[in-house]
Amino acid sequence: MADKLTVLGAKIRIDSEGYINLTDIAKYKSKEPDQVIRNWLRTAGTLDFMAHWEYLHNEDFNPTEFDGIRIQAGTPAFTLSVKQWVGRTGAIGIKAKPGRYGGTYAHNNIAFEFCSAISAPFKLHLIREWQAFKGLSGPQEIRRELAKANHRLLTSAISDALPSKVAGTARAGAYYASEMDLLNVVLFGQTAKEWKRANPEAKGNIRDHASPLELLILANLETINTYLIRWDTDQEQRLQLLREIAEHQRQVLPDSKAAQRLIRKAKK
Repeated sequence: MADKLTVLGAKIRIDSEGYINLTDIAKYKSKEPDQVIRNWLRTAGTLDFMAHWEYLHNEDFNPTEFDGIRIQAGTPAFTLSVKQWVGRTGAIGIKAKPGRYGGTYAHNNIAFEFCSAISAPFKLHLIREWQAFKGLSGPQEIRRELAKANHRLLTSAISDALPSKVAGTARAGAYYASEMDLLNVVLFGQTAKEWKRANPEAKGNIRDHASPLELLILANLETINTYLIRWDTDQEQRLQLLREIAEHQRQVLPDSKAAQRLIRKAKK
């Protein structure tokens, strides 16, 4: 039996993988929840967000298919269902379950983004209930929050820096993936795919297995890289600068009392 959250009187189901039911959320505002989800899914902003999430979490995501879909976004004849999105791109962040007790389920990051199109108050209440359900004070949650800090700033900078001749082509996915992997190379010495090949049985991704100190440095590097991108610093220069900064922080942060408190909380 699925778990449920109660958000402003609405019952929101959570499946065995921890995915949140978007159909239940959409019912809060509409009697046609499936149509609400389809309308949301076909917008350019949603597609960009979904693709960026997949680049971070899914090494089998198909950027070429995404580029083909992205070009059509916003055109009058463009429609897209969850099944089509998953079938064409290999996406794992959202899924459609058949049957009376089915519906559309999504990773909590995507569910929160969906709520932005539904209701800001509902989103805030859902986040609060989700945090209580997962236990925000737990070590794993602290580690995840450290890893996600400032991430939205970085993804926005990368999107803005995407060359016009690359946007809307198969090269766009490769461009974004290389930028997202830059910090993995700086901090861990390898890309996400290289780590996965070396650790085929491990759950999650390379960042899920980082130490609290590494996650703290990662959050700092995301902010620094954001502004280096906005200042048009080329990737090779950024790689060298970020490596120097990461090494300096490895030496200095362990002596910071504030950093020590964060690290202790994440280890408990």
